[in-house]
Amino acid sequence: MNQLGESILALITETATNLPADVRKAMKRASSKEKKGTQADQALQIINLNIDMAERNVSPICQDTGMPTFIVHTPVGVNQIVIRREIIASVEEATRRGKLRPNSVDSITGKNSGLNIGPGTPVIHFDQWEEDEIEIKLLLKGGGCENKNIQYSLPAELEHVGTAGRDLEGVYKCIMHSIWQAQGQGCSAGFLGVGIGGDRTSGYAAAKDQLFRDVEDVNPNPALAEIERRVMAHADSLGIGTMGFGGDVTLLGCKTGAINRLPASFFVSVAYECWAFRRLGVRLDPVTGAINSWQFRDENPENLAGAEGIPTTGREFTFNTPLSEEDVRQLKVGDVVILNGPMYTGRDALHKYLSTHDSPVDLHGAALYHCGPVMLKDDAGKWIVKAAGPTTSIREEPYQADILRKFGVRAVIGKGGMGMKTLAGLKEYGAVYLNAIGGAAQFYAEKFTDVTGVEFLEEMGVPEALWHLTTKGFIAVVTMDSHGGSLHAVVEAASGNKLELLAV
Repeated sequence: MNQLGESILALITETATNLPADVRKAMKRASSKEKKGTQADQALQIINLNIDMAERNVSPICQDTGMPTFIVHTPVGVNQIVIRREIIASVEEATRRGKLRPNSVDSITGKNSGLNIGPGTPVIHFDQWEEDEIEIKLLLKGGGCENKNIQYSLPAELEHVGTAGRDLEGVYKCIMHSIWQAQGQGCSAGFLGVGIGGDRTSGYAAAKDQLFRDVEDVNPNPALAEIERRVMAHADSLGIGTMGFGGDVTLLGCKTGAINRLPASFFVSVAYECWAFRRLGVRLDPVTGAINSWQFRDENPENLAGAEGIPTTGREFTFNTPLSEEDVRQLKVGDVVILNGPMYTGRDALHKYLSTHDSPVDLHGAALYHCGPVMLKDDAGKWIVKAAGPTTSIREEPYQADILRKFGVRAVIGKGGMGMKTLAGLKEYGAVYLNAIGGAAQFYAEKFTDVTGVEFLEEMGVPEALWHLTTKGFIAVVTMDSHGGSLHAVVEAASGNKLELLAV
């Protein structure tokens, strides 16, 4: 199979950079439904522009390329050891080329392997079948939406929906609750794969398997088809909207499946998938390893972004960094901020470090970006930003307020919002939380004009390092201000009230 490695590398590259045809159609429908001139509409237009840029640049749609998960079906007699070896080599090469972010971290030491290889990484599932071709499907599911997966053990008492029993009505309540709990942290508008039954492990596997169904198909089981129809009919009425900003589009697809269970157990497992729904498949010649056909691929993708560009809301503010307290105090929830100047990245490892150490750079007045970028060196050895969307901010909640106070940070940038401790810190210390558009890795990468330095690269790895960047035209929405306002808290409460009405 002399062409196998080349075929797998092509599968990885296409999956990371070109959204499937059915997902593109869902995004196009979503754009037509959202009210013009709103933050949600602006976010959708940025997302669409980002999708176009990723395909055109052959660069990651979202910087978080997740834990590559391969589903492989082989004819009897095909050497699976060879296929595993070629998958691993192709993942390494795709990472070197910047198509995948180095995401494999040792769970004991915290050390990043650098090439997405290590115990359990990548994930490869093999099965045999009686067809003549090899099938390899790939799912790239980022950590932000992976963290919003949820599993229910029925019967259960759930916030806003009450008792979910061991029946299809209970399943419906679980699915609706899963949408509510994700809010904007999973980069809504999103998709769901739901597995009913199994044990805790097989239930999640069944849920992820549903993500390989076409968005537009109809479940062959009438009872499950009705569950999917009800969820799709009601999800948008929660008003969570794109990025959790509030709006008319919250869910783009829901697929359910059922497997047998133990009498003592009734699990409902939900795999949440963000709008950057990256999954493709290939059928291969079992002798040469060449690609015979593609699954889900959009061979001739049309541009999703409109020619009019990014719409404005009429509440835009432009600042040069570093920021002053006076700059920040004038901002309120709903304002759109455009930043120019120095910016620093910082995620989980950096926040933990800064909680007990001094900063190697002066962060007074700084804009601190919750971002794990994809970075490559050019021919001259200079770092360039290849992908740079925001990560989910709530993980930094234990540290953020203390870091605001300790270092004088004025703007925190991420996605999904933060909690009450951070909100109190923003008010007390004069800072603001800016919600960038989750997944828009190419849109934001283009906003960084220079990389002026990096700290902790060896110790923390590329995603967690403190990168010194220069930005021009970086755009984000104020969702938590220095006056105690939080759009996230408002949308969560309002959508919870609407969920209660649906669950009656």
